[in-house]
Amino acid sequence: MSKDDKSCRYENPLCKRYASEQMQSIFSDDFKFSTWRKLWIALAESQKELGLNISDDQIQEMKAHIFDIDYERAAKYESELRHDVMAHIRAFGDQCPKAMAIIHLGATSCYVGDNTDIIVQRSALLRIKNLLITALGKLYHFADEHKSLPCLAYTHFQAAQPTTLGKRATLWMQDLLFDLEQIEFTLNNLKLLGCKGTTGTCASFLSLFDDDHEKVKILEKKIAEKMGFEKVYSVSGQTYSRKVDYYSLSVLSGIAQSAYKFSNDIRLMSHLKEVDEPFESAQVGSSAMAYKRNPMRSERIASLARYVTVDALNGALTASAQWFERTLDDSANRRIAIPEAFLATDAILMLMINIAEGMTVYPKTIEKHLKEELPFMATENILMHCVKKGGDRQALHERIRVHSVEAGKQIKLNGADNDLIERIAQDEAFGVSREELNNLLKAEQFTGRAQQQTQEFLCEVQKILEANKDQTGADVKISV
Repeated sequence: MSKDDKSCRYENPLCKRYASEQMQSIFSDDFKFSTWRKLWIALAESQKELGLNISDDQIQEMKAHIFDIDYERAAKYESELRHDVMAHIRAFGDQCPKAMAIIHLGATSCYVGDNTDIIVQRSALLRIKNLLITALGKLYHFADEHKSLPCLAYTHFQAAQPTTLGKRATLWMQDLLFDLEQIEFTLNNLKLLGCKGTTGTCASFLSLFDDDHEKVKILEKKIAEKMGFEKVYSVSGQTYSRKVDYYSLSVLSGIAQSAYKFSNDIRLMSHLKEVDEPFESAQVGSSAMAYKRNPMRSERIASLARYVTVDALNGALTASAQWFERTLDDSANRRIAIPEAFLATDAILMLMINIAEGMTVYPKTIEKHLKEELPFMATENILMHCVKKGGDRQALHERIRVHSVEAGKQIKLNGADNDLIERIAQDEAFGVSREELNNLLKAEQFTGRAQQQTQEFLCEVQKILEANKDQTGADVKISV
């Protein structure tokens, strides 16, 4: 087997099976190293504008080679120098002989490395925001469609007071709104490192500009503007604070938690046969049990969400472990932890969107489950109705207790249907007809403000979706 054959090498399943091409592109070598070159150009242009001896020809030469990166040459240099930034400076310089002398002038490795990391994270967060808003849009339509559909609610996964299916969906949406607030806060507070130098003092740039502090400050501002940022971090060591990474990973962890809760609810409802996630006509649920329709998309969300939630700990530990102005024990961890968290969250949200827009609801099964439990829930209403007709509250309460215990016993011991209402109808002590009891058993009487709460909540969500209408159509493709 050829050593170049991919089948004989490990490939990250996040790329091979789950994440989108868009997110993979953001964390690609092309994006990374072309951004390095853009940063070198922004540095040279800004230095020229502030009076350093840099020519237009040098800058134009650099601009002509932003994307034609010679990876073989860079790899050869890195094998000799054991330094990735110096290797790419040499490879870029070979393509730009006129500019070679001024590439990376005054900068340290983190000028390209850390600034690029911030730019990459911003791009990735924007992709995640796009997916998040798209997911909200799909759930909005689902909640609106089912806002008045009564269903059995559960606490501790035990039957509880009814709600509506649309109201249940608002709980998923509210968690995503929390996540949207956090991602917007993180994006709004993301800043460029700037050009701080080896220990964050800007000493090398101060030397280049003959101790002109104002020019050094303007240099950072110019670079930030050229790279699409309004601000740089006021102080740093050689790197930006690794707490920035922690905040990004925390946002992703929050989204993973929300999606995990959603996926668990779908899995439980799937078990109850009340809903099905999308299932292709030729899809196989089990290699042994041909009848199976496993909720594999929801299970995959749960699986990936656990990974993202745990991965956020990498950011916390790395931020806390930094020494003075710079150590390098962050590098290998960050190369893995940050891209994989974004790739996995990208996959999670695409699955969530796919489920939300393709879920099948089974109202008759939902109604069946509700009817199985509704007689017990209706006993308080029945009691009050009979008391109003002149019944003795204490005596009737005891009769309901006896009938309820016996009906529950028959359900559990013999798998019988819930006959509590029949027992009450046949008990002369209640003096109530079957028609009266049926009127007291209408499900909508037990859902409280669920429908109204859903409508009110959706009005709030609609405003958010309208404000982000250009973000509601994320490209989604589920590959496996």
